[in-house]
Amino acid sequence: LWQERAGQAAELPGVQAEERERAGMPVTVVRVLDEAGERALGKPRGTYITLTLEGVETRADGAFPRAVEAVAAELGALLEQVDLDRGPVLVAGLGNRAITPDAIGPRVHDCTLVTRHLVGRMPEQFGHLRPVASVAAEVMGSTGLESRELVASVCQSIRPCCVIAVDALASRSLGRLCRTVQLADTGNHRAALDQESLGVPVLAVGVPTVVEGATLAADLLGVDRLPRSAPGRDILVTPRDIDRQVADLSKILGYGISMALQPGLGLEELELVLS
Repeated sequence: LWQERAGQAAELPGVQAEERERAGMPVTVVRVLDEAGERALGKPRGTYITLTLEGVETRADGAFPRAVEAVAAELGALLEQVDLDRGPVLVAGLGNRAITPDAIGPRVHDCTLVTRHLVGRMPEQFGHLRPVASVAAEVMGSTGLESRELVASVCQSIRPCCVIAVDALASRSLGRLCRTVQLADTGNHRAALDQESLGVPVLAVGVPTVVEGATLAADLLGVDRLPRSAPGRDILVTPRDIDRQVADLSKILGYGISMALQPGLGLEELELVLS
């Protein structure tokens, strides 16, 4: 929701907003500074980033490496708030692998470079890498566990310095469907993963892969929103080529997260290791 109001955010009390570019990709940053900002935006205080992936959907020349670079840079800026020397980083892929629009989290898990075992067992060869662990939390229907329960258990075991929670989102705008990456330092509230529940900082990363039927209708009609009584709020719409888009987006996020955590590695090295 923050990116919907970014144009007016600078005028709101307790809110700062800025527009910039990262590797040629547009970025909107909104910071909620205090209680006044929380009331104005309906969001807890923190930093909210929206990165628009221009050219990725059409696979424009050079779009993929620029998107990975932009994700890595924006996530890296949020990681500056974390004491990364206190322990490994845990990447938590949320969602249902069996449902393509909800499979972003598990597939990002597949595309993330995990190093905790290497650093711990062979420090002479891999001690220069940051220890990273990753888990595909999946959903209760396939594990019998809430995502929060599973991630909290892993946190108790390995004591990470922070958690990066990756999830699919529902878009409030047709134009942002599968075209934006949203990052925040306030945690993933849909899965109740935040510093209060886990005891460590939680950075949220998400991509909108579905849009409500009512939101789609409002966009096509050129109105802000339909009445709450309008049908279509329980219908979710996703692009026809969602399989390809989820595959591309998951790779961008997984590689971007890995580059942010391992700044000494380049894209070619990651592709060699992970492909």
